[in-house]
This record gives sequence, C-alpha cells and structure tokens, in this order.
Amino acid sequence: MSSQTVAPYGEWVSPITASMLTSAVRPLSFPTFVGDEIWWVEGRPQEAGRSTVMARRADSSVVELLPAPWNVRTRVHEYGGRAFLGVPTPSGPALVFAHFDDQRLYRLDPGASEPVPLTPVPTIPSGLRYADLVLAPDGATIVCVRERHTDSDLDRHLVAVPLDGSAAEDASAVREIVGGSRFLAYPRVSPDGRRVAWLAWDHPRMPWDGTELRVGTLEDGRVASWTTVLGGPAESVFQPEWADAETLYAVSDATGWWNPYRVPASGGQPELLYQAEEEFGFPLWMLGLTSYGLLPDGALLCVHGTGTQRLGRLDPRTGELADLDLPYDVFGYTVEASGHRAVAVVGGPTVPNQVVVVDTRSGEAEVIRTSIDPSALPDEAYLPRPESTALRGPDGREIHVHIYPPTNPDYVAPADERPPYVVHVHGGPTANSPAALDLSKAYLTSRGIGVLDVNYGGSTGYGRAYRERLRGQWGIVDVEDAAAAAQALVARGDADPARLAIEGGSAGGWTTLCAVTRTDVFAAGVSLFGVSDLRLLAATTHDFESRYLDGLVGGDVTTPEYAAIADERSPLTHADKTRCPVLLLQGGKDPVVPLEQAEKFRDALARAGVPHALVVFENEMHGFRSAEAIIAATEAELAFYGQVMGFRPPGVEPIELTS
Repeated sequence: MSSQTVAPYGEWVSPITASMLTSAVRPLSFPTFVGDEIWWVEGRPQEAGRSTVMARRADSSVVELLPAPWNVRTRVHEYGGRAFLGVPTPSGPALVFAHFDDQRLYRLDPGASEPVPLTPVPTIPSGLRYADLVLAPDGATIVCVRERHTDSDLDRHLVAVPLDGSAAEDASAVREIVGGSRFLAYPRVSPDGRRVAWLAWDHPRMPWDGTELRVGTLEDGRVASWTTVLGGPAESVFQPEWADAETLYAVSDATGWWNPYRVPASGGQPELLYQAEEEFGFPLWMLGLTSYGLLPDGALLCVHGTGTQRLGRLDPRTGELADLDLPYDVFGYTVEASGHRAVAVVGGPTVPNQVVVVDTRSGEAEVIRTSIDPSALPDEAYLPRPESTALRGPDGREIHVHIYPPTNPDYVAPADERPPYVVHVHGGPTANSPAALDLSKAYLTSRGIGVLDVNYGGSTGYGRAYRERLRGQWGIVDVEDAAAAAQALVARGDADPARLAIEGGSAGGWTTLCAVTRTDVFAAGVSLFGVSDLRLLAATTHDFESRYLDGLVGGDVTTPEYAAIADERSPLTHADKTRCPVLLLQGGKDPVVPLEQAEKFRDALARAGVPHALVVFENEMHGFRSAEAIIAATEAELAFYGQVMGFRPPGVEPIELTS
C-alpha cells in the first residue's frame, strides 16, 4: 500500500473536477411506464441545460426521443414539474410535452421528424403554460393544469387539450374543466369518466400548509359542482388517486405526519390506512410528484421514512406494511407502479441517482440509467461516507444533519490541523437535503474540506411540528440551527473553529446572508441566488411564492407591522455588520430571486468595506443548468474558500475580491 502525502486540508489534489459535475452528471427525473417502455426526463448540462426525454425500449436499448433543440420543461409555478406524457397510437406511443422556449404543448409521433403543436400561440410570450399531464379516459384529450398570464395577473384552470392538434389554431378548443382557486394540482379523472378529483389552495397558504382534495361531477366535460372530501387550511393533502369509481387514496398530514388515507369520493369519514411518525409524502414544490403507486392486488407501493427512506407494500385491508429489501436510502420525488413492476429514481451515500425497475414480488431491482456516467464515477475511496445524526441546538432542540468528512486516500493532513468545514444550507426553506451521493460535495471533501449538511428546523421529512418550527421565525431558527450545528461539530473536535464557512442557494442563500450579518461563527459566506431583502422579494418574486413570507415572517409584509419585521430581519438592513467576506453567485434572468437582490447587497458590502465578489451568469435563471455556469461557480467557490481560509487549492485561479 502506497504511503499518503502529508498536505494541509484544502490543498489535496482530487480526481473529481468541476467539469465532471457537468460532463459526467445527467439529472434524472419523472420516470414512468409507457406501455412496455420506460420513459424519463434527463438533463443535459453540456447542452445549455436542456432537458430531453429518454426511453428504455422493450429490447433493453436506450434511446433519446427528443433531439435538440427541443427542451422538455414547464414554467408553471416557475418550478415546473411533470411536463411530458406518453400516449398510445396504432404505430406506438407518441410523446406529448411542454417545450421550454414557448411553453406550448407539442406531440411527436413515432417516426415523425418534427413535433406538431397542440396548444395555441400565447398572446404574451410563454403566457400559456401547462403541467401535470394525464390522459383522459376517452384517449383523445390530455387533462392538465394550465397557467394563463395576462398583462396584470394570471389564473389557473384544469383544462382538456385535444390530441388531434385542433387547439393549435383555435384556442377555444382547449376546454376549461374547473378553476375557482389560485392553485390547482393533480387532475385525476375517475375510471368511469363521471368525476374528476384535484387539489386546490389559495394565497397565502403554500401546499404544505393546507390544501383541499375536491371531487367534481362532470357534465359536458366541465365540473358542474364539487365537494371537498379531505384537507383544509391547516391540513396538507398530497397525491390523490382513484382506487375505483367511488373511492380515492390520498396522503394527509392530519396526524402531524404525511400518512395514507382512503377517502369516499362522495364525502364521508376518511379512513387512516397506516399511522406512523414517518412521511409518506413530499412538499409539493413541483407539480406531478408521486410517493406511491397502486398494485394489481389492491396494495399500495409507498415511499416512506424519516431522514432515510424505504419502499414498502401497504395492504389497505389489513394495514400491514412490508418493506422491500432494497439497497437504497434515498428515493426521488416520483414512484410509479404498473402491474407487478415499479419504477423510481433511487440513490444513497455512495450510489449515484439511478432509474431502477423493481419487481414488487421478488424485490429484484434492475438499473436502467445512472445519473453519473459509470466510466466517470470516481473510486469509492474518494467519496465521503456521511454520518447522519442529530446535533443539539438552542434549548437542546434536535438539529438533523449529515456530516461529510474530508476523504481522500492519497492524502493526510498534519497531525495538529483540524479541517475547514462548509455548512451547506438547502433551499426551500420547506425542503430537505438527503444523505445522497453528490459530486459537488465530494469535490470539496476530496480536497480536504468537510461539508456539514443541515436540515434545520423548518425542513421536511421529520413531521409537521419540525416543519413548523420556522413559522414566523425565518432568519432566526434556521440561522440558530446552522450556527449551533457548526459549533457542535467544533466541540466534537471535528472542525477548525476559525475556518467555518456557510453556503446555500435561494432560501439557503438567505440563511447564509443572515448568518454572516448576525453571527461571528463563520469566516466566509457564499450565497447562490439568495434573498437579501424580504420586502423586495415580496414585490418582485413570482406568484407561487408571493405570499410564502406570510408564514415565514408571521404576516403580510406589505402591512406596516410586518414590513417592520421584514426590514429588521433582512440581511440587507444589517449588511454593514457583515463579519466576513462574501461571494455572491447569481443568474441574470432569475424570476424567483431577481438579480437586484444580489446587486443591492453587493453595493451595501462595498459601502461597508467588506471584501466581496458578485459573479453574474447572464443567461441563467433560478439554479444553474449550463455546464459553463456550473463549472465557473464551483471553481469560484473553491478559490474563495482558499483565499479567505488561508490555503491554496490546486487547479483553480484566485477570485478577485473587492473591498
């Protein structure tokens, strides 16, 4: 065995390069059965972040269904969701999809050279958007959520789009099925075609706060009347599905955890099928997410767990839940069953995300596609093994974390040195960071920089009470938890107290900026498209999150009382008290957290004489998708840590800081 080289933390040479985060990685999502085939969405960072649809044929070959420049992505709610559907035709399944550039629906038939449009040209560019596509029982129409933008506002409806293309030139051919609420999700037509179920909610609620499961009677293809059968202002319902023409399944957090229910479609007492302090649902950031599927014998195939996840078979008649013996700890936000097979995106600490097909009787899993090219996957010796644990925060409260230690078989640090650590704060904030293989984390840990991934109070995956810790406390609880987790790591002797950094995107960027202006725990802060000014956010962000702050701050920030709270809470107000250098990474076309947020904070740092840099990627939106932006942002962040913390990471150029 070769001897290890002694070198300071942060200066280790790693085989994991920033370019590998794009050339070797292909994001996978929304796997589904289409006849005998399996289709899924695959991201292409090397093609400016384009998304395409892939298919595994019955003969096991894998093909791309949609060539460039077509881009499968919907902007409904700006975060999008399920944007494609396979529909049967005599010559094989056709692909129906939302094209990112104009947001119209298109149909690509087998053997056709080009897709044909199904929906009309919007009056406002990208002003008609579609998501959550399902095939109606008649086989001739697509039912979906449509978001319609006007000069002054927008509205959303469940609509029926004919598959024959007649609506491409005649907008009246798109039939509005039902509206009546600001937000709609999960259109589900009953097996007999007489009713439709869907979820609805209104401002200021978010879907994890409270949603209603509604069932409407269809007359001439439109809802004549409807009834709420589950949910309410303080009960979040997730993924309704028809069990038969008279009964629905759904997931509700009425118990304090997202648990499965059986619901009479005509109204009546819902039946709790399995009660456990585990989550059987997800926060509905994107439309079309699914956490369970229906098996031929009437059982439900459910993703469930806390922190880590499992795939189990739930018998609704007996309430028995039996887990399949699978080597995965992380399941993506969609699982689908067809016959005795299931398909999902799965992963784990050393297993890259991959599309797998599972035989639900034998438990055998077949890998269809991996998110990291197997030939480019680094040796496991360079991948950190996370420690998933709970650290103690203020008042002894639990903070769920994943600790990724520095890991490189070729190097060892000097005996008297403790490693620098980057506290990673996930976005959302109503979201979760799983203990999954992530090359962006391994990029740091293989260079001798530890990563502390904090699922702070407000994160999902640990029940409603943990999620609601952040209600009215955004910028307080998340900051306290991030700082306390870092200090707990120092107290264990695992981290250098003088070399702690904090980093996050979107809501994680907000927590980062709050932390560097309100605490002296961190030596560096990196905000990716983060929030700096709450009132500016409320005035400029998109509709889906425009009232999110009501719950996070405690009330409407346009009123004097809560405007004052928003101003006091905002990092921009306290930028002159920033304790450390700050790197700002921002997309120039971000509709969620506009560029102005970063520019204002940069200007405040300049006035205060705080070392900083702002890097703008002009063509990026909320989250970086192109290879150029991902590589540049990754290397800039590493260079920044080295400059601030006193080490020289090999292979990256220093970043210019302004003070």
